[in-house]
Amino acid sequence: MPAAGARVRGIERVRRWVEGSPFSSTLGVSVDALSDTDACLRLPYRDANTNPGRVLHGGVAASLVSLSAHAVGRAALGAESGPWHTAGAQVTYLAAAIGEEILARASLLRRGKELCFVDVSVETSAGKPVAKGLVALRGRFGAADAVLCAAAGDDGASDPGVMGPHIGRTPFMGRLGIRVEHMAGGRSRLVLPWRNENADSGGGVHEGAVLALLDTTGAMAGWAETGPGRFKASTPAIQAQIVAPPPRADLVAFGRMLQRDRELFLCDVEVAARGAVMARGTVIYRIVTDTT
Repeated sequence: MPAAGARVRGIERVRRWVEGSPFSSTLGVSVDALSDTDACLRLPYRDANTNPGRVLHGGVAASLVSLSAHAVGRAALGAESGPWHTAGAQVTYLAAAIGEEILARASLLRRGKELCFVDVSVETSAGKPVAKGLVALRGRFGAADAVLCAAAGDDGASDPGVMGPHIGRTPFMGRLGIRVEHMAGGRSRLVLPWRNENADSGGGVHEGAVLALLDTTGAMAGWAETGPGRFKASTPAIQAQIVAPPPRADLVAFGRMLQRDRELFLCDVEVAARGAVMARGTVIYRIVTDTT
């Protein structure tokens, strides 16, 4: 067990990582409280973090889940346990945050040898539940880099459809620089370019940006099945694995709609860097006819 002074220094190091990485600084995240068992992060409302209508982008909520889980897990495992990545995460979206400040409260469920299991609640500052996360964070303890699989990719088609050109103009996705290369026939291909604003302090792409890309790519695969119309849409849940700490590189995400059950779309996503899979996951997306 580290001495009290070492624990305090470790927690301050994690606090600096949370608030100092370019990605979280651009979001506007600050640390309200942090220990090796609990964390509370605060995100004031910013137009740049939204979809149209001042609605918080689902990728921002997922980013808060990742950030707060990493904060607790890194503090619990210690500085020597890095580099770190999210071995598995489940994010369930409960309600929209519209023009509201949000908080992410993370609690350590169990610390293992190299894995920490963290429970996260995202809510507005008024107490309205927004999202729930369960994260398994892995510390690699300096082990060799993971052996990565080649991405399956797609057939190289380039049809962004009617909606594609407009996606990157929404506030949050525009700030990330996400662009749609393909969006037709239940398939999507999106690119997240390397930008300093999307970076972790370690130099690679921040996991929050990766989760935002994964969420958006799955959603676009759903829209690629229906096409535009008078619809209301949202992401009820995502499940993701980040295979290794993301590198400093452009990321390409490939989405495929696997199954549709009326308004629910089950979409598979691979996120690749230099042709190798860095993250993969499933997005459950919901598109409902707007009859109002």
